Amino acid sequence: MRALLRYQAALLARSQRWLPPFILYAGFLAVGVQGGQPILDSLGYAAAALLPVAAWLVRICVTNEPPAARSCVAAAAGPGRAHLAALLVALAGAAALGTAAIVVLTLISDPASADHQIRVPRLPAGAAGLLAALACALLGTAVGALTTWPVLRSTGRAVPAMLLAALLSVVVTGSPAQAAVNGLVTGSRSGAVPTPLLPLVAAAVFTAAAIAVACALTSRRSP
Repeated sequence: MRALLRYQAALLARSQRWLPPFILYAGFLAVGVQGGQPILDSLGYAAAALLPVAAWLVRICVTNEPPAARSCVAAAAGPGRAHLAALLVALAGAAALGTAAIVVLTLISDPASADHQIRVPRLPAGAAGLLAALACALLGTAVGALTTWPVLRSTGRAVPAMLLAALLSVVVTGSPAQAAVNGLVTGSRSGAVPTPLLPLVAAAVFTAAAIAVACALTSRRSP
């Protein structure tokens, strides 16, 4: 499995297809977050914006190989394992990007409530932001896994489905990502730092199920 992960990571790095989602994420943060803003609000914004980026990275990793190369890797390692490696590399990339953003925003944001009247401890706030970002990265990976090959083959259907699912995952009540982000925003108003462990666990369970479905389908559907 390590060889597959290294192969997929090298393939992603060499393709440079990761640049557009990374640049888009950096642009979102540059426009929506500025130094001195309330820390929990900034972290919530960064976590929410990570979800569509994670879904996009999944699509990149899954479609990086030509069909012939994908078939060779699947024949050598098994289609499910090969697909799993692509999904895990996408998740790792999104998690690394989100972690870097959370660290920077924790350092430059104002450790205070939304009205700047209550002090918010910087380190616990950063930890809460990291948990929320990981929840969003996980759910974005699930969205990507369920809206690309082998679940959806047509690009014309897959891309709109991915965008719609990513949007709904951030705004619909009951979504782990919405719960994690909303916890940060609500905490910013009261000055209390949330601990979004339940949204993280729920996102992990849902993502594991989505990955299992996608990997199972790879052995039944040809590229």
